[in-house]
Amino acid sequence: MHPYNGLIEKYRERLPVADDTPVVSLNEGATPLIELRNLPRLAGKNVRIFGKFEGLNPTGSFKDRGMTMAVSKALEAGARAIICASTGNTSAAAAAYAARAGIACFVLIPEGKIALGKLSQAMMHGSVVIQIRGNFDDGMRLVQEVAKTMPVNIVNSINPYRIQGQKTIAFEVIEALGDAPDYHALPVGNAGNITAHWIGYSEAVCTDTRACALCQGRCGYHKTKLATRRPVMLGYQASGAAPILRGRPVENPETVATAIRIGNPVSWQQALAAQQESGGWFGECTDGEILRAQKMLAQTEGIFCEPASAISIAGLLKDLELGKIGEGSTIVCTLTGHGLKDPDTAIAQSVKPLTVEAELDAIEDVIRGHLPPS
Repeated sequence: MHPYNGLIEKYRERLPVADDTPVVSLNEGATPLIELRNLPRLAGKNVRIFGKFEGLNPTGSFKDRGMTMAVSKALEAGARAIICASTGNTSAAAAAYAARAGIACFVLIPEGKIALGKLSQAMMHGSVVIQIRGNFDDGMRLVQEVAKTMPVNIVNSINPYRIQGQKTIAFEVIEALGDAPDYHALPVGNAGNITAHWIGYSEAVCTDTRACALCQGRCGYHKTKLATRRPVMLGYQASGAAPILRGRPVENPETVATAIRIGNPVSWQQALAAQQESGGWFGECTDGEILRAQKMLAQTEGIFCEPASAISIAGLLKDLELGKIGEGSTIVCTLTGHGLKDPDTAIAQSVKPLTVEAELDAIEDVIRGHLPPS
């Protein structure tokens, strides 16, 4: 019997860890790749669509992949505390992994701009939550300034170990499909995830340790070729927080998709490189389109993801309708976080519960009124 012990142990030879690195894990990774069987039919397209449901990670988002690496390497370096700026998911993951490691955690969040499901996680795991009267970009600036004078280790995606952990999504997709998909769609906020995906896919096809375009042969992790190709990368931003599409930072980003409410992405240039090298593109979706896709995914496929995750579906459906993706294509959408991260948004757009008397006739009347036609 060989129990699963998390992504560092599984992909050790492809990650920058040593034999004596103190691995901090909650058995993250190994999330399901779920074929979406109803959406292609509803879209009227002959394509295969898969959802990589990262909401089933230990703290409910893909951030756990990066955090197992970031906190393990922080512990290896002797850190006593970590710090991050967050729109929610990073703070939840940082707090959980810091608790697991037995070190302190400080998180900076925008006051009143974080979904309660995420805030509750950071608080419950015992981190010190600091609300700032500003947005995520202000928090990111402050975290970098604080790290210059205080003994704290930054675990935002500017930490290269975060990207290393997150690249393992690509490995898992390849293992599930037998090769890379034709297209891979995902949300873009701070842009670390599209960067990580592209690095993972690139390492999966690279066996030339002498002249790798990503690392010039320095990493030494390209031991076995995992895939024959790399996918076209599709990145989607919310219309109210789309700095990459606008070509400039957005000073006051606004969107219901709080996880990507970021106006000046840290990994902006790396994301552009992934888009250009893959032959892909960026697109944008309105809040209405995002919420419709979230509801459609939940009601037709049984997958409840948070609004930011749903933008990968919303953007893909728009591009399918525009004919930008060919018939017969295989597409993977990264669903970055669980819907329970933001229950208030979900409840606000759902049908309210029915209230009736506690009598059989009343229940039967409701059922008759809602049964689908035979």
